[in-house]
Amino acid sequence: MSVVLDTPVAVRRTAMDLLARREHGRVELTRKLRQRGASDELIEPALDRLAEEGLLSEARYLESFISYRSNAGYGPARIREELGQRGLDRGDVEQALRESGVDWAARLQDVWQRKFAGQRPIDPRSRAQQARFLAYRGFSMEMIGRLLSGRDLDDY
Repeated sequence: MSVVLDTPVAVRRTAMDLLARREHGRVELTRKLRQRGASDELIEPALDRLAEEGLLSEARYLESFISYRSNAGYGPARIREELGQRGLDRGDVEQALRESGVDWAARLQDVWQRKFAGQRPIDPRSRAQQARFLAYRGFSMEMIGRLLSGRDLDDY
């Protein structure tokens, strides 16, 4: 049985239920509430109030998302793109990536080790295959080049 979201209380309750499961960005939460039948006139004041109360936080959402995706083996470029698609401000995303404390070189090394068992490419075809995979995962070509050529990633 679905809940009708035609009152401020119902919209707030649904928003809080969604936030209890995981952090959400404002744009994402708005979209989910609209999908459940809430009107914009009810959504905006409810989200403003949740933000004032500290229950809805873009900063917490960014931190949570970056941590989750980096632990899943994705690099900064991929995470930046995904957050941009979710309607987050590019400046906020850049700041959150800088402040995340993620060691991107270590993440790259770990992803490469798991996928390719630490086997450096022996020919141009395998080098291109490894580079494509790592670039798709969101790591920079400079970092990938250093890794695949055996240069030290620490001074990146």
